[in-house]
Amino acid sequence: MSIHHQAASGFSKQADAYARGRPDYPDAVQGWLTDTLGVAPGKTVLDLGAGTGKFTRLLSQTGATVIAVEPVAAMRAKLVEALPAVAAYEGTAEATGLPSASVDAVLCAQAFHWFATPAAVAEIVRILRPGGTLGLIWNVREQAIDWVAEISRIIEPYEGDTPRHHRGDWQAVFPAPGLAELQLSQFAYQHLGPPEQVIVDRILSVSFIASLPATEQAVVAAQLRTLIAQHPALAGQETVAFPYRTDAWHCHKTG
Repeated sequence: MSIHHQAASGFSKQADAYARGRPDYPDAVQGWLTDTLGVAPGKTVLDLGAGTGKFTRLLSQTGATVIAVEPVAAMRAKLVEALPAVAAYEGTAEATGLPSASVDAVLCAQAFHWFATPAAVAEIVRILRPGGTLGLIWNVREQAIDWVAEISRIIEPYEGDTPRHHRGDWQAVFPAPGLAELQLSQFAYQHLGPPEQVIVDRILSVSFIASLPATEQAVVAAQLRTLIAQHPALAGQETVAFPYRTDAWHCHKTG
């Protein structure tokens, strides 16, 4: 199975930080799942690239039968620990191991940019039932906030060749055979919590930071803690609100 080296290394090393630091999703996403994607009791839905199960938990609350596919063993172990009732399998977007026309919806949360290839799209179309739905969702940091932009300035030198949602490269595979045109819904969200969790753990879970040697990770963490200590909006705050915009795309299987 082919997994990008940054994902294989970083997510294996920092599965705990990922589980602690990654934000959840706005309440409005639940309505998007049920009303727009038709995820409901009696339906079967796949969380593809499910990670530690943050979005899987939200899918489980719809009453649908949920399947998770995640190639990184450390991440999958966290998912199984948190959601033992969910069937979780090793697999990739190009080779899920699921039967053809076996799911009503495929959801990719914080993940599709890792496998935005014609082969992955063809696999998604294969496993979707007629009229089934593909959903792609990302929590996007609000760069208009100065301290959020400063976080990006700290980490971007380490980015390298890592696939990133913000570059938009993932959109090159659309329009795709067997899928209708993508449609976008957007929701505002704030991740509330201690700065050590919502800023430091969040950033240490970024794949290309998580894959760094420990000494370089410590440099990044120190810069983040200096920002927290010195920025007027963060200094001395027990709880901070990390602002996000949630981009939720969907399209239906055609034919």
